[in-house]
Amino acid sequence: MTGPVVVGVDGSPASTTAAWWAAREAVDRQLPVLLLHSWTTQPLDVPVAQEALDKQRYGGRVLQRMEAELLHRHPELSVVTELLSEPASKALVNAGETAALLVLGSRGHGSVAGFLLGSVSLHVLGLVQCPAVTVRAGDPSVEDGWGHPAALGRREVVVGVQEPPPAADPLLEFAFTTAEVHGAGVRAVRALPLASLVTHPHADRPGQGYEADELTRLAADLAPWQEKFPGVEVVDHVARGSASQVLLAASARSTLTVVGRRRHPSPLTWKLGPVAHAALHHLPCPVAVVPHD
Repeated sequence: MTGPVVVGVDGSPASTTAAWWAAREAVDRQLPVLLLHSWTTQPLDVPVAQEALDKQRYGGRVLQRMEAELLHRHPELSVVTELLSEPASKALVNAGETAALLVLGSRGHGSVAGFLLGSVSLHVLGLVQCPAVTVRAGDPSVEDGWGHPAALGRREVVVGVQEPPPAADPLLEFAFTTAEVHGAGVRAVRALPLASLVTHPHADRPGQGYEADELTRLAADLAPWQEKFPGVEVVDHVARGSASQVLLAASARSTLTVVGRRRHPSPLTWKLGPVAHAALHHLPCPVAVVPHD
């Protein structure tokens, strides 16, 4: 994994939490951090006048304060800041072309109106070409990272593996790499749609035939990654239900949940699937959205 860990900051509590998480992740991965601020896309409650110069000055102060705070926390960290005039969504998507990881802040649980940072984050998550992680404001595990007491009892990277390789490979690579960096395990999750229990050729073997077959397939999909990352403990997790329901239930002990989304040929056709939406809305832990073909 090369390139910086990019995080958009705007002075809000959500972006501050995201920057803290990004900084620790960058230190653990031995990568630099790139802090971006768009002075043309600032929160509505920013206490500054509407003149462009005042917005630029505010943006500069946000970047300076965040850079100083991250360096105080992590003196070994390399930090670069950029104050940009282009819209935040465009700046973040462009930065994602060369980034190792993009980090966004989330406002936490709530209605759709309070989801993430609004349309900017949704647009970025649907288009960015690198893995993107959303971090909820006030996440208790962020302050001390993966060693926080809130994380010690659930040191798993959960990854949804509904599709076989090669589509699943980017998700598995990100999950196993992250787990190895942090000394965590991987829980690979596959859902068995209830309708398939009837149409499956082994439906006449109640309870176990279909699940056993899918466990065998999942183990085969994971085998190359277990060979590449022999120090990572792996749990194969197959359960009945919708992909969203199964993933949410499996993520109860997760410090990071990894979901996928398909790459799109045009910025006009971007979208997130139902599993990604469910994870982003309902999981309290950081959620990584990884693009795949």
